[in-house]
Amino acid sequence: MTTSAAFTMSADLRGHIRATLVLGAPLVGSHLAQIAITLTDTVMLGWYDVEALAGLVIAGSFYFTIFLVGSGFAWAVMPVVATALGRQDQRQARRATRMGLWLSIIYGAVFMVPMFAGERILLSLGQTEEVAAQGGLYLSIAAWGLIPNLVIMVLKGFLSALERTQVVLWVTLGSAALNVVVNYVLIFGNFGAPEMGIRGAAIASVSIQIAGTAMLVIYVRARATAYELFRNFNRPDWEAFIHIFRLGWPIGLTSLAEVGLFSLASVMVGWIGTLELAAHGIALNIASVTFMVHLGLSQAATVRVGNALGRGDRVNMRMGAGVALALSMAAVSLTIIAFLVIPEPLIGLFLDPDEPDRAAILAVGAILLAVAALFQLADAAQVMALGMLRGVQDTTVPMVMASVSYWGIGAPASWVLGFPLGLGAAGIWLGLAIGLGVAAGLLSHRFWRGKALG
Repeated sequence: MTTSAAFTMSADLRGHIRATLVLGAPLVGSHLAQIAITLTDTVMLGWYDVEALAGLVIAGSFYFTIFLVGSGFAWAVMPVVATALGRQDQRQARRATRMGLWLSIIYGAVFMVPMFAGERILLSLGQTEEVAAQGGLYLSIAAWGLIPNLVIMVLKGFLSALERTQVVLWVTLGSAALNVVVNYVLIFGNFGAPEMGIRGAAIASVSIQIAGTAMLVIYVRARATAYELFRNFNRPDWEAFIHIFRLGWPIGLTSLAEVGLFSLASVMVGWIGTLELAAHGIALNIASVTFMVHLGLSQAATVRVGNALGRGDRVNMRMGAGVALALSMAAVSLTIIAFLVIPEPLIGLFLDPDEPDRAAILAVGAILLAVAALFQLADAAQVMALGMLRGVQDTTVPMVMASVSYWGIGAPASWVLGFPLGLGAAGIWLGLAIGLGVAAGLLSHRFWRGKALG
């Protein structure tokens, strides 16, 4: 390689690193801000009333499951718009986003209905009457925010594909701040407002969802005028509608399969004991925070790969994907060190210093974080591979690969290692790492040995 060629490659590499960080860092921040919203609801209702908190936990899981599947259409918009922009095709970007909004609104309108019957559904799932009543009350109000929340996801996907991720970050941060204020006023009845408890938390959620939708719509209308996103919005485009639907439903089900695996792991750890479940919950929260780095970088990879696909530029597609993956692995290295070197201080952040079982929870949690060091590597690799495959609009086969890995391998491995082999909670986490690792291998092979080579 000549000196000139080496310099050019180095410059290209630096350009890819910079572009990925500029695109990905705000996405990472927005995901962390979104976690802060959920954490705020949990903490503030925990201060208010334990039964209200229990109602929020069970109702929130129900809501999140519905929302997660519907978000698949928003995730599908991102690579289609990125590819269209690589071809300089603003019309296709508009068509895809508009039909993504249509699908999200239709989905939200359909799945609002069971939320209004939330109390009866929660009772049928074996919840106590009080918890079911609290959860049902939350869902009956939160239902009105489902469509705005899904619309937010589509507009975030559209703006991310346009590489305008800073506005995504600022809107999410603004929503998080507004959520704290409205929660404080309505949950506890401050500043002359009525004390509303869990109803106040639900109203706060709907309020920030409507406000977030309004902010993004105003921004798109003012700053993305070339796309005329809302012109003739009521006009159907069945070709784009079907395309987004075909890409979106496998994404939603893939996400559901992964979340379901972690829910099953929580159930299995609960079979072992309360202290183990507490340690599991804390360790999982810590791992979830660090996972947001990889989720944001995965979305950046989707946009970078999709844009290169639109230009027909396989060389830069592979380089962009490789840079995003390398950044993710660098972040994993830092979290592995933290999980192995300072597990007790990390877990201790979630525990009262006077908690009688603090030492026992710290001991179990430290073991789980040690396993999470391996687990994080597998989880990061598989979510990065999913992001790259979405960039080339490949979602159905990856859904099958991921689901088989999670449920055909990860779930049985967790049970075998946890119970017959007697490794307990650590064995359950090792099983998760195995399932995620198999998914990472299969998905990475599909991208690097197939889709990225053309």
